[in-house]
Amino acid sequence: MIGLTPDLNKQSGTPLYQQLFAYLKGQIEQGMLRENERLPSIRQLSVYLSVSKNTVETAYQQLLAEGYIQSRHRSGLYVMSLDQLEGIKETGPVRAAVESSLDSLPPGAINFEYGDVELEHFPVRLWKKCLVDALEECTTEVYGYGDRQGHKGLRSEIARYLYQSRGVVCAPDQIFLSAGTQTMVSLLAQLLPLPEAIAMEEPGYNGVRTVLMNMGRRIIPMPLEHDGISVEHLRESAARLVYVTPSHQFPLGMIMPVHNRIKLLQWAYDQDGYIVEDDFDSELRYQGQPIPALKALDTGDKVIYLGTFSKSFLPGVRLSYMVLPERAAQDFGSKLQAYSQSVSPLIQAAMYRFMKEGYFESHIRKMRKLYQTRHRMLLRTIREQLGSHVGIIGERSGMHLLLDVYGRSGDELVEKALEYGVIAYTPRKHWLNPEACPPSYIMLGFGGLDERKIRDGIIRLRKAWFP
Repeated sequence: MIGLTPDLNKQSGTPLYQQLFAYLKGQIEQGMLRENERLPSIRQLSVYLSVSKNTVETAYQQLLAEGYIQSRHRSGLYVMSLDQLEGIKETGPVRAAVESSLDSLPPGAINFEYGDVELEHFPVRLWKKCLVDALEECTTEVYGYGDRQGHKGLRSEIARYLYQSRGVVCAPDQIFLSAGTQTMVSLLAQLLPLPEAIAMEEPGYNGVRTVLMNMGRRIIPMPLEHDGISVEHLRESAARLVYVTPSHQFPLGMIMPVHNRIKLLQWAYDQDGYIVEDDFDSELRYQGQPIPALKALDTGDKVIYLGTFSKSFLPGVRLSYMVLPERAAQDFGSKLQAYSQSVSPLIQAAMYRFMKEGYFESHIRKMRKLYQTRHRMLLRTIREQLGSHVGIIGERSGMHLLLDVYGRSGDELVEKALEYGVIAYTPRKHWLNPEACPPSYIMLGFGGLDERKIRDGIIRLRKAWFP
């Protein structure tokens, strides 16, 4: 395909994969790349354009997710028809992106995307009842903008839940609600005097890292040891604030033991620093006894605790929460007066009822059992089908794990998986320097897949990777 001649500017502030994606998208929309035209392989295009395979792979994955191209079993990637694209534009960008990424693959395609949750067992009837009850209250709080800090009753329920499930003692006035963790971190960076340099686990959650960088903060990458962030490296740094995921390090999956949590807290006390603890999926632990949250061990009020309902309940409610130290909560609350609450008051009121009636804790117990069953199926099938070809990383909790496919390239593995109707992912984006990610790592999310699809997906990967 010698006709592909994008003007990729390596000096531009726009990442190369975004430039390539925009170019290919434009070529398709203008009809320069026609329906059913086959795109070059990741390797071919990366060599032709003199860019990394990661650049091409990321651009292709974005085109696939937005429905501009489709994968055909053992054949490659092909341009979709303009009629199909028009249909996508009319359905709304978020839903279209999800649906088109599946519809563009052969029937029975399997998507190991991290972040998907189980929907078939979602308690629709109970959630609908809570929504209707909230609507029928017809109060100013539900029909207006709502409390800037968040629904007071819901904040009380969250405080109770955190004490019972994570050992965190806090008052409702210390809790703030927002539409997702990224929104919360953005508010945190705007309203509190966070330092210019912030330490983060390397690798670490790129969603938070990107927000902090966009807010003008400099990221200091902290190496990981077998049991979490290296506190010694943190002590040697100039950082006075660190973002960590101690209960399930993202994306490598290790769980920080209590003695290291105490060391980390001691660093904060010695430096008069702060720790941002993202406890994003602590409910989903499958091996060993639960460890109290870092916030539960904090006697010096130096931990800012982040939690979310996206994994334990439903991403679509866009509901996260933060527990601030008492003094910081007062400062944050007074500065928040110029801001409107980002979460729908109706959703907050319904979630309050859902928790108060005990539905949420019942749902958590059900989902933990269901995800554990799927987790066991995934591990069993990996060991059965892939055996000594792979190592498993971070399998003790959560809704994803990493595979180390020995001696192979993630770009090649992703491409071959697509040929068999499976979407797999490299975790590179979670490294501050993506080139530092071991090339043989593959990330598999399983939350939205039932046991049959999990088993079928791994069998397909064996056929694709080890024919």
